[in-house]
Amino acid sequence: MPKTDKKARFQERLLEAGYIAERSLASTLELLTQLHRPLLVEGDAGVGKTEIARTLAKIFDCPLIRLQCYEGLDVNTAVYEWNYQHQLLAIKLLEQEETHPEKAEHQIFSEKYLLKRPLLQAITESVPPVLLIDELDRADEAFEAYLLEILSDFQISVPELGTIKASCKPYVVLTSNATRELSDALRRRCLYYYVGYPDFDKELRIINTRLPEIGSQLAHQVVSFVQDLRKNDLRKNPGISESLDWAAALIRLDISRLDQDMDSILDSLVCLLKTREDRESFGRAEVERLVACAL
Repeated sequence: MPKTDKKARFQERLLEAGYIAERSLASTLELLTQLHRPLLVEGDAGVGKTEIARTLAKIFDCPLIRLQCYEGLDVNTAVYEWNYQHQLLAIKLLEQEETHPEKAEHQIFSEKYLLKRPLLQAITESVPPVLLIDELDRADEAFEAYLLEILSDFQISVPELGTIKASCKPYVVLTSNATRELSDALRRRCLYYYVGYPDFDKELRIINTRLPEIGSQLAHQVVSFVQDLRKNDLRKNPGISESLDWAAALIRLDISRLDQDMDSILDSLVCLLKTREDRESFGRAEVERLVACAL
């Protein structure tokens, strides 16, 4: 099969799984699967970065393992920890049996008492899972440095057990909202893709695909309104996830046109405007202007 056909086929598979992707993204994801290199995806919140990993898991019919990053993330949460309660119970039983200390230690520090967290779980699956390391920029630099070792060799050292090597390499997707700059060392190990806000046609396709009951008229008006809304100086621009939430809300409010019930439209903007400043900056007159432009 020609390379161009392969790329087109992967783009079709993404569409079948419900993800509207440009040819460039489809090509990048195909490289991820062929090279087994981690993919770093950057972009503003709500543009569909996390959904990429979910869609890959659907396409490959494999587990999705998610590690949500945050400041202070540590090994116990991300990699593994020991089941101390079960170990204490085992110690008491071994003491009653007068088991030799060395043998007891060997039994207690075994995989039976090891709690696998996302990173260790991902490299010990029997089939390659999709490992989503979400919002890596929220974690601190020390964790990022630790992550580099895992992404380089796909193995994890557990002092009591030794080195655990990957039984099969996971498909790794890392996302970042660019709240801090990630290291060059991490970027060198990854493929890279930037997801921006969708243009009119792409956003319209996404809404029609996810909400086929919306109807052509309302779909066009929703996309036009949101596209114009993003041109304003907002503290938090609505992403495609907010567009979908708003469209779904309008359907449930039995709105078929944006000029049908202005009070309901104003109430529904809680789906789009997510900060106090943005809510206060868009009064009735401004919303009516955007609605008029969308009709």
